[in-house]
Amino acid sequence: MTAWATGRVCLAALFAPVVACADAALHLQDARGAVLAQLPMPADTEICLRWAHSVTGGAVADCFENRAGQLTLTRSYLHDFAAGLGEVAGRGTLVAAQGGGYWIVGIDEALFDNSLTLRVGSEHVGHRLTAAGHDLALLDHVDHGARVRLQLNP
Repeated sequence: MTAWATGRVCLAALFAPVVACADAALHLQDARGAVLAQLPMPADTEICLRWAHSVTGGAVADCFENRAGQLTLTRSYLHDFAAGLGEVAGRGTLVAAQGGGYWIVGIDEALFDNSLTLRVGSEHVGHRLTAAGHDLALLDHVDHGARVRLQLNP
């Protein structure tokens, strides 16, 4: 390829839409939609939303994958069957977790609009996003009680 042709390819890349060049990411957005933080989430990557149950203090998690550009709930962790926790018949399979508690695996539910909206709990609840090499505390970006949205931008 000639230098002129190479330059033409590079110049064309400058005018390509940003979305076409961007890697998929899970965005933490405030109630107005402003992006407060993001974690890379390429295809087949798992990111878990973890917190402590507001009554018992036990660990809880919902884990999501980017499946072909769709934010998908794949599994949930429950420390026990405390208030508001438990298995829903026909929605995944309950298995014992190593070290205690339970995983509900095989949920495989695509989230509407590629997003999840929640209110951030207190420091005691400690909502955070975890992925390989990442741990993002939501309270580092918003106040307790704030409404946020987790949005996959594939």
